[in-house]
Amino acid sequence: MSAAPGAAASTLSERSASCAAGEGLEPARRELEAIWARGREFLGTELAVMGGAMTWVSERNLVAAIANAGGFGVIACGAMSPDLLSAEIAGTAALTARPFGVNLITMHPQLLELIDVCGHHHVGHIVLAGGIPTREAIARIARGGARVLCFAPALALARKLVRLGADAIVIEGSEAGGHTGPVSTAVLAQEVLPHLRQVPVFAAGGIGRGEAILSYLEMGASGVQLGTRFVCAHESIAHPRFKQAFIRAAARDAVLSVQLDPRFSVIPVRALANAGTERFLATQRQVIDRFARGELTQKDAQLEIEHFWAGALRRAVIDGDVETGSLMAGQSVGLVTREQSTAEILDELVGQALAVLAGRRGPRPPHGETPGSRDSAG
Repeated sequence: MSAAPGAAASTLSERSASCAAGEGLEPARRELEAIWARGREFLGTELAVMGGAMTWVSERNLVAAIANAGGFGVIACGAMSPDLLSAEIAGTAALTARPFGVNLITMHPQLLELIDVCGHHHVGHIVLAGGIPTREAIARIARGGARVLCFAPALALARKLVRLGADAIVIEGSEAGGHTGPVSTAVLAQEVLPHLRQVPVFAAGGIGRGEAILSYLEMGASGVQLGTRFVCAHESIAHPRFKQAFIRAAARDAVLSVQLDPRFSVIPVRALANAGTERFLATQRQVIDRFARGELTQKDAQLEIEHFWAGALRRAVIDGDVETGSLMAGQSVGLVTREQSTAEILDELVGQALAVLAGRRGPRPPHGETPGSRDSAG
């Protein structure tokens, strides 16, 4: 929803102001606020931290929790109909008075109607994902009064999207969970951030600690987007077995889907390897063999491969089928070690960034302590 910049002010500072003053962190806090001021102003939040839109996970409860804790939650529309999206926006607005956005898939057959739904509810920010949006879609969002964020996997495309009317860009690296591109966040940041200054740029993919957030801000990012870190928030409706899979996983367990034959494309998806992953490889082999024997046309073979994961994400997130469901996760999953409240996660991230800034001004705190975190705040 739209809100004036600063509408979410004091959320984090109220939780840890006394700690910051007591440990001399106020200069570091002011420095951090200055570094990500552009992102905060653009989002209208205290923290320039966006929640990545994760289908079935980024619904009203988690989105509102992120917003209420000072960040910027984003509803994952996915395949929702206009009516379902309208209900989800209304449900989220009933849980928070602070700004939040909506992520729309550009390939959705009712994209323009979904944009109109967002306009009806006065959503202030719309994130377009899943492909290059049309000029018409961007213009329609602008006419409705919302700001447009678009994903760009390269500098040239980022510049094109800005020319089309994008108000901000998200650069998401291959470390991210779900559908992802081929280039790492670290490389994208070096390619894009020094050369794209016209609009705010948010870094995403593989970010799981405050030190990493600070590094991208100092490279020129206006803010960041995190998804995987929020999956195990108390407010997340993900099934307990889904959360436990994340808590047990290491970074190397989040792997990209494998394509066995270049004639049959497989959209790269990063997820935790499980029995379903092995079945997907076996299914590809069987389909390719049937195609070779003339039992399937190339089109039918491609459809069988594409339909393998249909419904698999919902089975994992909602039903807890962690064996054959799709466990979409970014490589930062290795940094998810326990369930926490959304506020604790954000406090921890900010505390880690503040520790770096404070350490530059004087002696560093004892190893493992993160000034400004909930623990040090008492």
